[in-house]
Amino acid sequence: MPAESPTVLHIVAAVIVRDGRFLLVRKRGTTAFMQVGGKIEQGEEPLAALLREVAEEIGVDVAPEAVRPLGRRKAVAANEPDHVVDAHAFTVELPAGFEPRPQAELEDLVWVDPADPATPYPVAPLSLELMAAVVADRG
Repeated sequence: MPAESPTVLHIVAAVIVRDGRFLLVRKRGTTAFMQVGGKIEQGEEPLAALLREVAEEIGVDVAPEAVRPLGRRKAVAANEPDHVVDAHAFTVELPAGFEPRPQAELEDLVWVDPADPATPYPVAPLSLELMAAVVADRG
């Protein structure tokens, strides 16, 4: 009998970089850190979902001009067994002087240096892939 296909979660992910470090967040009751973001609601465009999630999770209204698409990526979901994520990824430039704080369902946030192989934080597969892609692109 064939194995069941994993459930696909359609999400957005915000790649936020400051001083070479990536902002990662952890939702309450989970262990893996990941990009700010979340599920796209029914009928919602990816950019609108991204702007909503950034405002809800770290408390800042980002102008659409501060967002650049990075494309779509699929990865195993970090906190939901038998799920994969189909992510619309975007880079997001935070306003000068803004310090993100975890809000809504978030419990913690960290700034991670992707060059430090000894990170003490478990990081979601999608986040590892996005960080590597951005670092490679910046060369």
